[in-house]
Amino acid sequence: MGTFSFYMPTRLYFGAGSVKRLAKVRLPQGTGLIITGGTSTTRLGYVAKVADTLAEAGHPTVVYNKVQPNPTIEGVRECAALCREQNIAFVVGLGGGSSIDTAKAVAIMATNDGDWWDYIHGGTGGGKRMVNAGLPIVAIPTTAGTGTEADPFTVITNGEEKIGGGGEKCFPTISIVDPDFMMTVPPHLTAYQGFDAFFHAAEGYLAKTANPMSDMFALQAIALIGKSLAAAVKDGSNADARADVALANTLAGFVETLSSCSGEHAIEHALSAFHPDLPHGAGLIMLSKAYWSRFKDTSADRLQAIAHALGRADGDFLAALAELQQACGVDKLRLSDYGVKPEDAGELADNAASTMGALFRVDPRTLSREEIMDIITESI
Repeated sequence: MGTFSFYMPTRLYFGAGSVKRLAKVRLPQGTGLIITGGTSTTRLGYVAKVADTLAEAGHPTVVYNKVQPNPTIEGVRECAALCREQNIAFVVGLGGGSSIDTAKAVAIMATNDGDWWDYIHGGTGGGKRMVNAGLPIVAIPTTAGTGTEADPFTVITNGEEKIGGGGEKCFPTISIVDPDFMMTVPPHLTAYQGFDAFFHAAEGYLAKTANPMSDMFALQAIALIGKSLAAAVKDGSNADARADVALANTLAGFVETLSSCSGEHAIEHALSAFHPDLPHGAGLIMLSKAYWSRFKDTSADRLQAIAHALGRADGDFLAALAELQQACGVDKLRLSDYGVKPEDAGELADNAASTMGALFRVDPRTLSREEIMDIITESI
C-alpha cells in the first residue's frame, strides 16, 4: 500500500451561494486586496459582490485587476508592490487559476525577502526556502479547472519558463467554491478547464506517487467529469452539471496535493510558455492522445480503471478519452492552430525537462527526449 501524508490547512466552503460565508469568516483586521484579471469578474458583478460581502464584516478592499491568463512574474511583482504600499492584511484571489496563483505568490512576497523567482526550484529559479508564512489567502474560483483552491501550488511564467512552485505556505486560508460564480463560462472554456481538472485527477492516478487516498479522490473526480462535463459544455445554465464539475475540480486539487501531475503537464507548460495565447487545458487536450498512448502497456490496469470511471464498460481508456473530447467538441484541436511547428519539438522538450523535469520522474516509465519530441510532433 505504501505511505503517504495529507496536510491541508484550508477551510473550504462548497456550494451555491457559499460566497456569503465571507461575511462571517475570520480574517485579520485591515484592508484586503482583491486580485483578479480581465473584465468578466467585474462585468458580472463578482468583484462588487465579494467587496460588499467583506465590507459587511468590516474589511475595506482595494482591487488589482491586471492578471494575465498565463500569469507573469512582472504581474506578481507589480501586485506585490501594491500590497506593500497599501499595507494589505490579506489577499483574495478571485477568478481562474491565474488570479488565485498570483494571489498565492503575492502573499508570499509580501512577507518574505527578495523576488518570487528566488523561491522557484527549476529553470533559473533561485531554489530558496520560504521562511515566513504569507499573508492569509482567500481563494474564490470562477472557473472549474485548476484545483488551485485545494492545493499548495502556483504556476507563474518568467520569460520562456513556466514553472510550478509553492509549498505548504501557499495553501489558501479559506477557499470558497461557489458554482453560481461559474455559470457564465463559455462552452469552449468550460471544456478546456474541465479537461484540465480531468488530467489533474488522471495524471495523479497514473503517477508513481499515487496512493490509496489520492486514488479515492481521483476516481471520484473522473466519474463526475465523465457524468457532467459534456452537459455543462452543452448547457452552461445546467446548475447540477456545473456543481458536479466544480466539485470534480476541487477533488482533483486534492489529488495534486496528495500525488502529482505527470509529464503531460510538463510538456504543456513548455508549450504555453512559448505560446502564451495557448489555453492550458486546450494544450493538454492536444497532447493527450499521444502522451497517454505511451503507457497503454505499462499501466493497463490503471488506464482501465480510469475508463471505467468515465463510464466506458470495456475499459478502453483511449476510446473513452476520444469520446469525451468529441462530446465536448474539442476533438479537432491541434497545436498547429497556435503556431507550433515540428522543428520546435526539440527546444520544447528541453524546456519541459529543464523547468518541470520532476514531473517526468513520476511517469510510470521514463520517457526519452525523442519520445517527448514525438508526443509534440504527433499533436501538431
